[in-house]
Amino acid sequence: MSVMLRGLKEYPLHLTAIVTVADDGGSSGRLRSELKIPPPGDIRNVLVALADTEPLLERMLQYRFKNGDGLAGHNLGNLFLAAMKEITGDFVTAIKEMSRVLAVRGQVLPASEEDVVLKAEMADGSVVVGESIIPLQGSRIKRVFLDPPRPKPLEAALRAIEEADAIVIGPGSLYTSILPNLLVSGMADAIRKSNALKMFVCNVMTQPGETDGFTASDHLKAIHDHVGDGLFHCVLANNCEPPDPVARQYQKKGAVAVRLDSDRIKQYGYDVIADNFLQYETYVRHDTGRLSRRIVELISRKHRSQV
Repeated sequence: MSVMLRGLKEYPLHLTAIVTVADDGGSSGRLRSELKIPPPGDIRNVLVALADTEPLLERMLQYRFKNGDGLAGHNLGNLFLAAMKEITGDFVTAIKEMSRVLAVRGQVLPASEEDVVLKAEMADGSVVVGESIIPLQGSRIKRVFLDPPRPKPLEAALRAIEEADAIVIGPGSLYTSILPNLLVSGMADAIRKSNALKMFVCNVMTQPGETDGFTASDHLKAIHDHVGDGLFHCVLANNCEPPDPVARQYQKKGAVAVRLDSDRIKQYGYDVIADNFLQYETYVRHDTGRLSRRIVELISRKHRSQV
């Protein structure tokens, strides 16, 4: 999601990013456990993506210490956000102040301020606890759920959804990034009731341990099974295969391109916006320039139809 926000930042839009707070791995998990704060990692990534900063400052905020007793593994941006929380006394205020320091375009909000743990019921009936552990089980995920089961949403996040002209969900890890946001109490209903143009950006590659063998419509079915249907107006999905050498590289890791099954998506009542959204450098990612242009075109088209 943060990469896509970087692309959208180039347009004259007021951006609000609502970020999951279920991360429990790495530096975020350690700070969450030791300081009793929401995990800062995902929020840090979004702040950096939306910030108007020098490249060196961005590299510094994303720097992960390699050495040091107790310091190794920590990300400097995470420590920055944790320190800001200690100074201001409030996590949401800390995000606002860090946004001001970094000249962030728009606002970044956690979905909830509660201490949320992500759990998964696997196909074999076992229950796995922890966002970072779930994809490592080697078993298909049957469902994910939060503990507490209906955490209170951040009111500012609900207000942002209500006031939005467009809502973009995805791309991101389906079960450990997208669904935890939608499972926060009232979040899916707020999206469903919104008059905004609502778009789902489907991942370009499957994710081992989460979406093995999934088609584009399988992503939507998982969302429907968890929070109901009617969330979107359209689905933006890639319709091209990666080059053979790249595909073979990913197959070794258990990942393949997500197959676009447009007919099944249309049966859900969603329009399909298909394009070559693939970009390959070190990894296969969305072509953020092309994806952002298509999103802005859809928003502009809706605005013109209302004038």
